[in-house]
Amino acid sequence: MSSIQPVIMAGGSGSRLWPLSRAEYPKQFLPLLGEDTLLQTTLKRAARVSKQAPIVLCNEVHRFVAAEQIQKVSTHNGLILEPVGRNTAPAIALAALHALSSNADPILLVLAADHHIENSEAFEQAVKRAQGLAQQDKLVTFGIVPTHPETGYGYIQRGSAMGDGFAINTFVEKPELSVAQDYLASGDYWWNSGMFCFKASVYLAELKRLQPEIYAQCEAALANTAKDLDFLRIDQAAFEACPSESIDYAVMEHTPNAAVVPLDAGWSDIGGFSSLWEVLPKNEAGNAKAGPTIEIDTQNSLLYSESRLIAAVGVSDLLVVDTADALLVAAKDNAQAVKQVVAALNDNHRFAALNHRKVARPWGTYDAVDEGEHFKVKRITVKPHAKLSLQMHHHRAEHWVVVSGVARVTNGDEVYLVNKNESTFIPVGQKHSLENPSDEPLELIEVQSGDYLGEDDIVRFDDWYGRSSSD
Repeated sequence: MSSIQPVIMAGGSGSRLWPLSRAEYPKQFLPLLGEDTLLQTTLKRAARVSKQAPIVLCNEVHRFVAAEQIQKVSTHNGLILEPVGRNTAPAIALAALHALSSNADPILLVLAADHHIENSEAFEQAVKRAQGLAQQDKLVTFGIVPTHPETGYGYIQRGSAMGDGFAINTFVEKPELSVAQDYLASGDYWWNSGMFCFKASVYLAELKRLQPEIYAQCEAALANTAKDLDFLRIDQAAFEACPSESIDYAVMEHTPNAAVVPLDAGWSDIGGFSSLWEVLPKNEAGNAKAGPTIEIDTQNSLLYSESRLIAAVGVSDLLVVDTADALLVAAKDNAQAVKQVVAALNDNHRFAALNHRKVARPWGTYDAVDEGEHFKVKRITVKPHAKLSLQMHHHRAEHWVVVSGVARVTNGDEVYLVNKNESTFIPVGQKHSLENPSDEPLELIEVQSGDYLGEDDIVRFDDWYGRSSSD
């Protein structure tokens, strides 16, 4: 039997989980259910069903955080960067073409990086059943056995028995509540999980037959691949020309070789805060809590704090989510509308739609702790032996105060060390860089002053991580 090649889809913005999830640091990179992030949990799940290192696909903007999180728990067999989003059919085609480039034809197990599966053993058994059907050249998806009449998922109607699975009668869009209730009562409909299992060659053959333009553009994009550090950069122009289509619409709804395997394993896509409430542990009052909280006469609510105390009194069925720079309060039964907040933030070009107050960079993090009309204060942490780019700013000066560790500073033509409790000043327009030469983290306070303090006021001259001024 062909070996399993896991494929982890780590794109997406997770807008319905704002303010925890932001466009540049979305939910798959967050530790929502434990110490591991959702991506790391998915990597460990894949490792239980295959010895092959996974192929991971992610958006270019997420490449450094994805690489760092993978490195902590696993290795990979290719970290493919998508320069633009083109939905799941092209993304999986890239993974399939990359898998075939090693002169093998593995069975791809396509998993989303942000799903929760409670019962690992049931998942592993379902994968074995799907693997057997994939070996017979079937394109297999996993149907989640529903627990309630859900209107937020698409459905799959099973057909006649087919080995360890079933043929597929039809795919159904997200239904109205009354229709979802009928589906649940019939027992013939399962939730569409968005997970798949098939041979790389079989998927590509069906994609080429059904969607020749997608196939051609993906083939062209991967034919001109460049290695960049830990990443595989595909041809941007070719991929931008690729039609955007989901695998369901492009292939699964039209192929005669589709099959479905049931999965009853405590699955959730954690698509919103009501889903997060469902999978988190709850107390006798039905409250799911994280961080410092006090509840009095409060029921069936989610209280989630990153640092500040949340006190809830006399409320029920409420979502309260507090981060360093944003507070969300919403009715639990209206959790899907959170994405409208993100749309409003984007319309007004608000930073909170893109990132948290504490921002991850390949060299470490910065936290904008205070700002006014002509000043901004950041707490900067630089990883051991990491270095910020050689850069300059047209509109701002910077004053650095080291509070922990030692900094090697490039300031114009000078290079010198700045130790704990020492400081240095970078004038406007001066080329400068900051490096941590030690084995311990470097922490410093940066005070910016000037007429414009935006993050786009950076001109990079040299960067260890291959970033441009706009990156």
